[in-house]
Amino acid sequence: MGERTARSVGAAPAHRTPARALFRRLVLINGTVFTIGTLVLAISPATVSSPLLPTELPVLTIGLALILTANTLLLRRSLAPLRALTTLMERVDLLRSRDRLPDRGNGDLTHLIETFNAMLDRLEAERNASSAHALAAQESERRRIARELHDEIGQSLTAALLSLKRVVDRAPEDLRPELHAVQHTVRSSLDEVRQVACRLRPDVLEDLGLASALNALVAEFSHVSDVRVTRAPHPDLSGLSGEVELVLYRITQESLTNVARHAAASHVELSIVATSAALTLCIADDGRGGVREDGAGIRGMRERALLIGAELTISTPPRSGTVVRLVVPRTAATREIR
Repeated sequence: MGERTARSVGAAPAHRTPARALFRRLVLINGTVFTIGTLVLAISPATVSSPLLPTELPVLTIGLALILTANTLLLRRSLAPLRALTTLMERVDLLRSRDRLPDRGNGDLTHLIETFNAMLDRLEAERNASSAHALAAQESERRRIARELHDEIGQSLTAALLSLKRVVDRAPEDLRPELHAVQHTVRSSLDEVRQVACRLRPDVLEDLGLASALNALVAEFSHVSDVRVTRAPHPDLSGLSGEVELVLYRITQESLTNVARHAAASHVELSIVATSAALTLCIADDGRGGVREDGAGIRGMRERALLIGAELTISTPPRSGTVVRLVVPRTAATREIR
């Protein structure tokens, strides 16, 4: 007896599916409209003869039109959340915003809206978790490659330079110009290897902090690209967590890389503003602007922003150029930001 009762209680919600609830609502709306229409015709002085008289035709036409109009308006209002839900499905992007469909007392559709919003929450949580694992693996691989470049290839090139120096010292005069050219090539290759290793693994970020790492990044960018960078005075960034520092550094690095590759800019402004509510990173250039679609780099920036609960926006001001703005909530910091 107890099992039978438990089954009946557990099976009851299965009959209250959104499809059945919507079906009952449509039947109720149509039944109500036609019942009211029938009552109005019944108590009104209008009559219908058989055969139909010409004077009765306008009465029937007007009555039918009123019934259909009332039925259409009620159905449209009842099904409006479905149109809003369809629009949200078409525009939703898990990397851009937390779009949700508000529940404004939609009756039987409340369960459908709550289920869809819960699905979006679950998808965002799963995507954030997978992105966190992927980015952590990426950073680990960057450190490994940087270490191998520095420890193995860097040391091999250094040994080659030392050997070339001994060869140059003992070589005849007519061979020394060619050997000096080889020395220059090897030395340039060693510098490039060190630069690549530094970009892959910013040791200055771990050793000296975010402000020094950004200064070094900007200096290298200006030297390589000949683009002037204006930096506003940084606030005290010592209170940020290591994860937030890495996200700020990588987004700045990717933004400057995009400026060098695509913007054709002559000037970049870099600023970090700290308030009691948020920390805002802004990189603005005076290039051609017009970011039409997200490439792999920008999508990577959005994924990194989501990891720390930050909001990333990329816009084109009226005077051209591109502005990358990252807003990190105050709760992302581990200590007070001054």
